[in-house]
Amino acid sequence: QVQLVESGGGLVQAGLSLRLSCSASGGTFSSYAMGWFRQAPGKEREVVAAISRNGYATHYADSVKGRFAISRDNDKNSVYLQMNNLEPEDTAVYYCAASTVRGSTWYTPPRRNEYGLWGQGTQVTVSS
Repeated sequence: QVQLVESGGGLVQAGLSLRLSCSASGGTFSSYAMGWFRQAPGKEREVVAAISRNGYATHYADSVKGRFAISRDNDKNSVYLQMNNLEPEDTAVYYCAASTVRGSTWYTPPRRNEYGLWGQGTQVTVSS
């Protein structure tokens, strides 16, 4: 199974952008739908975005639609989260996750319990 390592987090001012990357190793990356989640202090971990195995279908939380974009490069075993127009409410630890649900290559798992493999997380802090 894959191991996941996130990078690209940091401190940024509101209105600016960050790009998170997640590198996978040790498995067949293209066989996993992928997701980005986030967890703010005192809150539940929530889905931010998901992308299908083939990369052609995506799903977003309402709070990030139009600002965030998920993409993947199966040749590079990587998934990305481009975050634009960041807001202080986006401050959280961001996690990359691989779905262990086997379905259509177009399926974008929207629920946390559909993901069984997780990275260690990367902190994103947005200052006002």
